[in-house]
Amino acid sequence: MQIDVDNSLTEKSKKQSRIIRIVIYVILCFLVLVYILPLLWIIMSAMKPNADFKSSPWALPSDFSSLADNFIFAWTKGRLGRATLNSFIVSTVTLIVSLIVGSMAAFSIAKLRWKYSKLVLTYFMIGMMIPIHCVLFSLYTQFASWHLTDSLVGLIIPYTAFSLPITIYIMTGFFESIPNELFEAAVIDGCSVPRLFVTVGLPMAKTGFMVTGLMSFVNNWNELLFAMVFISDDMKKTLPVSLTKFVGPHSTNYTQMFAGIVIAVIPTIIVYCIFANQIVEGLTAGAVKG
Repeated sequence: MQIDVDNSLTEKSKKQSRIIRIVIYVILCFLVLVYILPLLWIIMSAMKPNADFKSSPWALPSDFSSLADNFIFAWTKGRLGRATLNSFIVSTVTLIVSLIVGSMAAFSIAKLRWKYSKLVLTYFMIGMMIPIHCVLFSLYTQFASWHLTDSLVGLIIPYTAFSLPITIYIMTGFFESIPNELFEAAVIDGCSVPRLFVTVGLPMAKTGFMVTGLMSFVNNWNELLFAMVFISDDMKKTLPVSLTKFVGPHSTNYTQMFAGIVIAVIPTIIVYCIFANQIVEGLTAGAVKG
């Protein structure tokens, strides 16, 4: 009798878990559609002539004759080729500088014992609470006096400054999760602090580099406000600023603008696809101890 009761309870729990799993899958599929449908609609709209888009924005393309025209116009007349190169230079240099400086600062805060380490970490965390709008005018005034406006260096400096707080915060957590015994063993073997950082700290925190690096690259790739205010030369504009040229005061060529948007999002999609496993591993690191 007891065995029958246990079997019925087991079957009931299996049925409940199966139902919960199905509900979770349905919710996840719905979320996938919510996120992917706008992108598919933009790609579909980029394949239409502008007149067809205005008359039936939700209809499928009747022909693909405007596909090449829209993308060629966006790349050449919209100067997205040059803008893509500018965005790549700014985002990559900012990524490298912020990771190098941020990781060294995070390592010193997490693993080196000194009096004001927690205070310094708090100081960096304050930078995460400062809206960029509050410092935009003062930065522009200062950079104009230094002749750094209308230059990519004038973008790299504030991008790096605003990337450092989140980089230091995340990397500090990764360095703190590394057992101290590994560093103590390396010190006993005669490892100096710089070598300790390079040979032990960096390899053990490579997942943190993936997460912070991706966040920094994507945020700076999509940044608009600083680039729009600091850059007026068309040859030095970044991708988000160049996309605004498709919107005119009296008319907007939506299909060519959508073609430009597709060009702009392709690099970030490629980066996400390449480093998807590392991103998930980094986001879940530390969730389970032992």
